[in-house]
Amino acid sequence: MTALLEIENASRVFRTGDEMIVALGGISLSIEGGELVAIVGASGSGKTTLMNILGCLDQPSSGDYRVGGRSVGDMTADDLAALRRDYFGFIFQDYQLLGTLSAADNVAVPAVYAGLDTGSRRERSTSLLCSLGLGDRLDHRPNELSGGQQQRVSIARALMNGGRIILADEPTGALDSESGQSVLGILKELHAGGHTIIIVTHDNEIAGHADRIIEIREGTILSDRRTRDQNIDCTPGLDASRTVAPFSAFSRLVEALPMAIRSMAANRVRTFLTMLSIIFGTAAVVVATGFGEGARQEILGQLGGFGAGLLEISPGRHQGDESASSIKTLVVSDAYALADQPYVDSVTPEVWTSVRVGFEHTSVAATVTGVGQDYFRVNALKLLAGSFFSAEAISGRRQEAVIDDRTAAILFPNDEFPLGNIFLIERVPVVVIGVFSRPPAFQFRGRLEVLLPYTSVKGRLKGADLSLDALSVRLADSVDTIVAERAVVNLLTRRHGATDFVVSNYDQWRKSYVRTSQTIWQLTSSLAAISLLVGGIGVMNIMLISIRERTREIGLRMAVGARRIDIMLQFLIEAVTICISGSILGVALALGVATVWSGLGSTFPMLISVNAILSACAVAVCVGLTFGFLPAYYASRLNPADALSKE
Repeated sequence: MTALLEIENASRVFRTGDEMIVALGGISLSIEGGELVAIVGASGSGKTTLMNILGCLDQPSSGDYRVGGRSVGDMTADDLAALRRDYFGFIFQDYQLLGTLSAADNVAVPAVYAGLDTGSRRERSTSLLCSLGLGDRLDHRPNELSGGQQQRVSIARALMNGGRIILADEPTGALDSESGQSVLGILKELHAGGHTIIIVTHDNEIAGHADRIIEIREGTILSDRRTRDQNIDCTPGLDASRTVAPFSAFSRLVEALPMAIRSMAANRVRTFLTMLSIIFGTAAVVVATGFGEGARQEILGQLGGFGAGLLEISPGRHQGDESASSIKTLVVSDAYALADQPYVDSVTPEVWTSVRVGFEHTSVAATVTGVGQDYFRVNALKLLAGSFFSAEAISGRRQEAVIDDRTAAILFPNDEFPLGNIFLIERVPVVVIGVFSRPPAFQFRGRLEVLLPYTSVKGRLKGADLSLDALSVRLADSVDTIVAERAVVNLLTRRHGATDFVVSNYDQWRKSYVRTSQTIWQLTSSLAAISLLVGGIGVMNIMLISIRERTREIGLRMAVGARRIDIMLQFLIEAVTICISGSILGVALALGVATVWSGLGSTFPMLISVNAILSACAVAVCVGLTFGFLPAYYASRLNPADALSKE
């Protein structure tokens, strides 16, 4: 019949620098089910290494080890985890209890990785602890228990998933005599109940309680003797090939999340300091996005429809032509010719002059612009009060003026809308017939703006010269401004016999400005996002430090059946949880900054949108996944035996 555990010519060699240390040298032994075996030897004899191999915490460098007839060399890491979870139970000299968990939760850890539901886990762990005399200590943490009580918790944990094979490493080494005898009594009771018990000890008195004593020295078996008749279990061996239904992805997340939160809570200060970089990074992204969007919307609001399909034609052979003032070929008939084109919506002639305007005791410099009847339509101006020039006012050279709201406030401070008031332009009296909202094109000019019929300006202020200073053209909707600009150039070139004019395409300028502002906004947001990446590096560093500090915890979880994916998920979720929590606090900080900014009466608002918040949080989660992956992967690839022995 196949033995329960079989080791055949197995060696274990460790490399320390350039030196090779032989911990086990070609040993062979078999252990039947139901035996109570003691492995004895001095410190450094190799007995702990042998126990690690028997418990599938480590593997031999050469030779073979079979569990239930199946070689562990053929098993994957998850297969070995399943063996440890379902058949082995470990009792350690220093208990290896998790300080953040209660006694009942420590006992239940192996069942977590077996997929047992929370209620069933609690019921079984409570039953085991009560049977070991700890019914009144269920919710006590390890630091609230005595050494003997902690070891009994460790024994209960070894039995949680059945623990057919119990491996006890110096189970009484850290206990007083009375507690040690109590633990030995429990182990003997478990043996009588059919469990296979393997005790590793250097104490011959402890070994004397076993039915079989295997003495090991310098990595080889010195003796293997039986002290009394044994209760050999002749039932079939372990089904080492049995596959336990794995956790679903959702179940793993549900189990890993509370463990991650408990770990974070146990190191609150460090967790918060790590979170700070994510908090400030998220806040920076949201604030930068809010500032950029607010500024962009404010500028677009000021521009309004200015420049949309607008061309301005002025004399000159090229931009900056110093002789432009001597070119007199741009005339009113050009405006009529352009107005007849299908791609043109409206046209207005323009003439300018700088004058002084006065009302009562107020006299200021202003720019008077002579315009046509369609000037308001061309420039998409908003009339606040009164009316614009009629065709009769244009043809009759009437002395009527339409002024902007800024001019009205300066000349007529006591009248909101000074319609009907007469003021002087130089020595020419004019009457106010309308007030308009100062357009975006005028926001950059420091002088006051007064509009008159272009015929009045030509006839009464500048003389009878028929030439114009400019033509403004609004193109029809859905017309490509580049194509229309070429058509305008071709038309006027034919009329003038030369290209003695310059066309400024304000629509292209406006679009270019919008693109530039968008690019600046994206650049600002990208620079702010770098702070999140820096925060991610901080998270990765802290996670690596955490893994080093919790290496023995990782080893313990592996010993009780945690798969690699379970270990990886635990640490990955910790990283993501830190980033999500940090991003939520960062959003709250950004909203606080926006509130303060709004209260300061700033010139443009900070517009924080839901999309900006969601994007910042999504980036934070990605940072957690990206920078948490390496530490989590490293933790999942640790050797259980090495992790458990880490100081």
